[in-house]
Amino acid sequence: MIKKMIKRLLSEKKRKIVREQVQRLTSPLFYGHHFYCNCCDKSFRKFLTKGYVARVNAHCPFCASLERTRVLELYIQKELNLYESENTKIRHFAAEYGLFRKLSKNKNITYIEADLNPAYARNVIDITNIPFPGQYFDYIICSHVLRHVPDETLAEKELHRVLKSDGTALILTLLSDKDKTFEDNSIQSVESKIKSYGDHDLCRLHGKDFAQRLESNGFKVEEIDYRLQFSEAFQKKHALGNGEREKIFKCTK
Repeated sequence: MIKKMIKRLLSEKKRKIVREQVQRLTSPLFYGHHFYCNCCDKSFRKFLTKGYVARVNAHCPFCASLERTRVLELYIQKELNLYESENTKIRHFAAEYGLFRKLSKNKNITYIEADLNPAYARNVIDITNIPFPGQYFDYIICSHVLRHVPDETLAEKELHRVLKSDGTALILTLLSDKDKTFEDNSIQSVESKIKSYGDHDLCRLHGKDFAQRLESNGFKVEEIDYRLQFSEAFQKKHALGNGEREKIFKCTK
């Protein structure tokens, strides 16, 4: 009853803001020293559980970073140093709060976060129809977006089009143990999508051929499991996942 009332009274954007504020206000309840979030630079006694298939210690109580977000932040910080770069144009789809907070602090870059849903970004942009000229962005960040897009091929071609000739796109997705990506347009109900893809709003489940799919649309691809750059103790402390969701596909032209 209360949830329905709130939904009627508040827009989706306002509900999102309220959820985030409540989360940050209650995060001190989880303060401790067992886990560390490199996205918000806070320590906790535990992270929160996340996912239809529950992943324990996955979700940061303050900034909502997930395992993949923390891996990506480490890569951006240590390999690209985008927090201190200059004259750099970055397009960030479905920007995660922790990354958005850090990247947007750098006033020497052009940082454009975007989402199809106006409740989640200042810039409403369809990834299959990006309103920028070709070879415009130095970096594109696209984490766990493509599996939600009905026309993945068109989206990948658009990403390739707007990326500079010497640019880099960082693309992440959930990977299954199947050799080929599974998608079936007849799967439409929430229940069947959860059963087939693992979540209610997905269009496919990527397999081991994901890099090949990117390559077929023009990219050169390097698959990076950046977790392995760190000790097991570091991986556990930062909760960097098991590699199913955290691999970085570094795409260039």
